[in-house]
Amino acid sequence: MATATASATKLRPLGDRVVVKPTPREEMTKTGIVLPDTAKEKPQEGSVLAVGPGRILDDGKREAMDVKVGDKVLYAKYAGTEFKVDGDELLIVSQKDILAIVEE
Repeated sequence: MATATASATKLRPLGDRVVVKPTPREEMTKTGIVLPDTAKEKPQEGSVLAVGPGRILDDGKREAMDVKVGDKVLYAKYAGTEFKVDGDELLIVSQKDILAIVEE
């Protein structure tokens, strides 16, 4: 497992789980209107901080992971479990909840 931040070094995801740091939500609209927390969209994009080894298949082999540390990904809107580590808001999602890797 490789990690990208100090927060992620404390986490070692199991199976096909991935630790993601969500991209911060927009504080203001393009027209300059400040959004309260209740009106902000739930983020669906983030950076991969840590990747598990892959789930074990029925034949005992491990499934290869499609994402790696540093990838920018899109994930399902209500996927995963949110938590805080050292003040950073992070998300653990299963690989199946990751919809795409964002190519830059």
